[in-house]
Amino acid sequence: MNPGENRTIGEMPAGPGPILLVRVPRPRLAPARVYPASLEGSCSISTAAPSRVALPAFPPALHLPTQKSALRRRLRGVPFILLHLAAVASACLVAPTWTAVGLGVALYVVRMFGITGGYHRYFAHRAYKTSRWFQFVLGWLGCSAMQKGPLWWAGHHRQHHKHSDQEDDPHSPIINTVWWAHVGWVISGRFRHAPLDHMKDYGKYWELRLLDRLNWVPGVALAAVCYLIDGASGLVWGFLVSTVVLYHGTFLVNSACHLWGRRRYATTDQSKNLWWAAILTLGEGWHNNHHHYQSCARQGFKWWEVDVSYYTIRLLGLVGLVWDVREPTEKALAAKLIDGPQAE
Repeated sequence: MNPGENRTIGEMPAGPGPILLVRVPRPRLAPARVYPASLEGSCSISTAAPSRVALPAFPPALHLPTQKSALRRRLRGVPFILLHLAAVASACLVAPTWTAVGLGVALYVVRMFGITGGYHRYFAHRAYKTSRWFQFVLGWLGCSAMQKGPLWWAGHHRQHHKHSDQEDDPHSPIINTVWWAHVGWVISGRFRHAPLDHMKDYGKYWELRLLDRLNWVPGVALAAVCYLIDGASGLVWGFLVSTVVLYHGTFLVNSACHLWGRRRYATTDQSKNLWWAAILTLGEGWHNNHHHYQSCARQGFKWWEVDVSYYTIRLLGLVGLVWDVREPTEKALAAKLIDGPQAE
């Protein structure tokens, strides 16, 4: 009888009669599974049904940056680099005129106030109050400096104060390099978006969100005005060169004012007062004063600490454009003073 065939079993009835034939199906066996030989060279055969084996749980896939995403991030700094190259190259090709030079100096000062008095002391620290329309004017003026929008600038600055000279500080020369603090973080592509979670107070205004998204419009419009005033010389010296110098004047506060100068107050970071940076930045160089009392509109605490941004804010207050200008209290001025050779 071949395997797989049905077997016939005969049974004899109790009485006389024909033989009863019963056909019983042969049970089918599971196919044999042959497993690899063991180290001793033996091989085992199993006819049991394979049991289910529980596989270990794997963690979710990690989204690591690809080469393309890293390249796109680095390419975001190209316009900033090209602006520098254009300023240097065109300055060698286009001769300056007195009109263009005067225009460049004036725009440096006015736009520096847009950064220091607008982006910094108003949007980042709420050191004074103003109307909604003049708030937009301050935002437009800051955007004309080509340093992104007010929500982006002020949001990252608030993050800087929250983690000053610590790991999460966007531009600390103490944690990172001087290059990174001065310009590297700007062209890294890692800080593309505005940290709106730090800007809920001003992020509620639709016009500021729009201005932040179209932050290049005021700068391009100003470049066109400079060209209309004095042609190619006005564009090059009045706008391009002035903008690049303005960049590095502002960036001095992030780099130099945490490395050189003198400390009057025992802050938790390495901020310092640097007089020549204060001149170039309309008062921002009194950086240790500022880190001691951040929400104050005045950063030059002594009469000889020149603070042009504060003088301008006070002038705007006289004509009713701003109000509730915050001043340092006597208690704050006397707190945490440093005694010793570092003190002023």
